Amino acid sequence: MLRTGIDLGGSKIEIACFGDDDSIVLRERIPTPQGDYMGTVMAVAGLVERAEQKVGARGTVGVGIPGAESRLTGLIKNANSTCLIGKPLRRDLQAVLQREVRLANDANCFALSETVDGAGAGADVVFGVILGTGVGGGIVVGGKPLVGANAIAGEWGHNPMPGEQLALACYCGRQDCIELYLSGPALAADHRRITGADFQADEISRHASAGDAACDATLRRYEARLARALAQVINILDPDVIVLGGGLSNIDRLYENVPRLWDAQVFSDHVATRLLKHRHGDSSGVRGAAWLWN
Repeated sequence: MLRTGIDLGGSKIEIACFGDDDSIVLRERIPTPQGDYMGTVMAVAGLVERAEQKVGARGTVGVGIPGAESRLTGLIKNANSTCLIGKPLRRDLQAVLQREVRLANDANCFALSETVDGAGAGADVVFGVILGTGVGGGIVVGGKPLVGANAIAGEWGHNPMPGEQLALACYCGRQDCIELYLSGPALAADHRRITGADFQADEISRHASAGDAACDATLRRYEARLARALAQVINILDPDVIVLGGGLSNIDRLYENVPRLWDAQVFSDHVATRLLKHRHGDSSGVRGAAWLWN
């Protein structure tokens, strides 16, 4: 049976079609129509229809989105792609595609993919973290995504950042959200605030590796913040594995330094939780969306 996964991001929409052996038979990505809800709906539907024509089969469709579907109204909430907020995305996609469509938060899709056969394979409780343009989290327990009573399970990115009070304003209407300290743009903003240098996150990492003391200091501040934020997750959820995804997950020093730093914040004499890098990388979003039909 053909299973199709869609990763609906703020800058790109990616599709992947999986065959009976779970191998990718088609993969494609296009830019996301900026600020255009109906344009986004039609772009997703068009990708599915073109893909099925190329593959010569019709299948299931799962979509990972940068937000959540309200259990009360069925409308999208908490999306950093703000044109989706308040819209009946699943209903509209089903109307155009003439079939059932399953939606899930993109971080839940990431966590599910990494649990099925990725870095978290074999673990009972996995917390999947997206450290990219935004900060998200997804929880998988016993191989199933945990959605929660309010459809916000894992949304740690909009908790207050422990130990910080810079009064940074978030699009969600709150201040000092974790996302404002741990996203890629946040890392760049922190470096600019302290040094005046306008470096992107990947440049900071590269310069730090080359011995730049200011960039190294920026990463050390980032690691301390990430450790404090993840320690809260461990104290509440106590996961077997935390898997990092998103662009900042490729900073290899995090996997050694952050667990060393979180020990002092975790309410235990020993921390067995493992911090691991994703196995499927950019493929995890579309894989997890497709696996919504497992």
